[in-house]
Amino acid sequence: MGNTRARYRRILRFAARYIIQTWWFEIVLPRFGLARFAARGRAARLTRIAERFHVLAVDLGGLMIKVGQYLSSRLDVLPPEITRELAGLQDEVPPVPFDDIRRLAEAELGMPLERAYASFDPTPVAAASLGQAHRARLSPIDAADMGYDDAVVKVQRPGIEVIVDVDLRALRRVADWLSRVRFVASRVDLPGLVEEFATTSLEEIDYVNEAQNAERFAASFAGDPRVAAPEVVWERTTRRVLTLADVTAIKINDRAALIAAGIDPKAVAAQFATVMFDQLFRDGYFHADPHPGNIFVTPVGVLSGETDAAASASLPSNETDAAGPAPDAAAPAWKLTFIDFGMMGQVPDGLRKALQQLMIAVAARDGKRLVEAFRSVGFLLPTAETAELERAMTELFARFGGMGFADLAQVDERELRKFAIEFGEVMRTLPFQLPENFLLIIRAMSLTSGMCSSLDPEFNIWDAVEPYAAQLLRDERGNIVQSLGREAVSVVGTAWRLPGRLDKVVDRIEQGRLVANSPRIEQRMTRLERTAGRIVSAVIFVGLFLGGILLRVDEPVWGAILLWVSALPLLHAVFAGAFGRRGPG
Repeated sequence: MGNTRARYRRILRFAARYIIQTWWFEIVLPRFGLARFAARGRAARLTRIAERFHVLAVDLGGLMIKVGQYLSSRLDVLPPEITRELAGLQDEVPPVPFDDIRRLAEAELGMPLERAYASFDPTPVAAASLGQAHRARLSPIDAADMGYDDAVVKVQRPGIEVIVDVDLRALRRVADWLSRVRFVASRVDLPGLVEEFATTSLEEIDYVNEAQNAERFAASFAGDPRVAAPEVVWERTTRRVLTLADVTAIKINDRAALIAAGIDPKAVAAQFATVMFDQLFRDGYFHADPHPGNIFVTPVGVLSGETDAAASASLPSNETDAAGPAPDAAAPAWKLTFIDFGMMGQVPDGLRKALQQLMIAVAARDGKRLVEAFRSVGFLLPTAETAELERAMTELFARFGGMGFADLAQVDERELRKFAIEFGEVMRTLPFQLPENFLLIIRAMSLTSGMCSSLDPEFNIWDAVEPYAAQLLRDERGNIVQSLGREAVSVVGTAWRLPGRLDKVVDRIEQGRLVANSPRIEQRMTRLERTAGRIVSAVIFVGLFLGGILLRVDEPVWGAILLWVSALPLLHAVFAGAFGRRGPG
């Protein structure tokens, strides 16, 4: 119990220290005209924070490793110094002593390891934040039943449930602190995101759930020659022990091994992006943790225990019929093998259609359509004024549309900075928010983008998006007759209800009960009230400050008191509005 309390306090101390530091440099100093001074040392400060978090995460393990892994994947928003510093967390988790692993596995399986498996390697093949994997050979009976004998056994870290509970309590407290910052609260529901993260983490430590996920993922790609997944050995699987076919092959980010095997890393990057798009935009069920340790590139014909079309024969026909595209006749001589299905995400139908529209808008470089897609996805509140955002997006596409990371690196840094400042000003004026169920989508796309860029330094996400979006457009045009029919029915229905609705409006006007609400006007009035309060505080400060200076000559005690008291209205005038409860305004 003492260790868990110390862990909880250590996480909170770390968070509090760097939240205060960020508040000082990003809010306080700019209000005193020192924004350039704060910006000059920003990269070094963030790097130091990343280094210290790295030490904290490795020392504590648990969900802190997961948080660091997520941050390391944000190549789109974080400087490379930070992502490089945290990237090592993917492979830096210390293993658990084998005696502890043996005790837990034998308790779960109800028998000695020597009886459960023909052999069990005590050296882990991989150690992760929540569990670790060991190679094993199935017993003769199990091997005869499964058709192979090489297996990987994933065993949960002893006591991980307690650690996860402590970490989640600490993360909830930090989210509560940050939700009181108005800028954060108006754009993202941090407590909601932590709860989403909590649900995912608790599912990750239930290996029966992971085994079911593996089978569902395999069914999504049944008959698809591009993708494979390991088969589950259910007879040796429990909530804390998971036995799978050994599908170890070339790690996806091992460029040297890929080239030695005659596999083009650029082709792997393109295929990986397409497969991830299929999961997100076609199936609505996706691998949310596609980091390098969870994906292999497997030359065709060497994979044992693979879950493929034959393995899906036991599933209901309606599940296999709903699977993805027919096998490609020109399929490569290798496939992508996914493992570790503890973190999976689902995209509801409505959100998936909105994401498809967003992809089409990006491929078409259509700023107006992109803003409409933002609204459909839930990034923008319904009351948002979007004319400036449409202009900014159109300008963004006109200047940088179609560029990959390599192309952007050649753009004049001053031009990029100037555009980023102007674009950032537009974004800050709009009520952006992060919708529910979006944390895993962002993680998956961030890891996908980072992985593809590491495989192919010239990788251009536009090249991957455009053919996919073109297919979506063809599908969209194919359904145009149905859409027009639905629109006609909607218009007829509206016309049919119109006389009755007009009668109700007239009745309300006659009775004096017609009320018009404008959330935007209410928000502006609230801001005006706050501004007026800050002006009053500034006037009071000036009065007290000047009075204190005048009195110090004849009444030094009273003069000093007035000078000290003047600090209160000064603080209100300077910082009011930076913090507050979440809510409108």
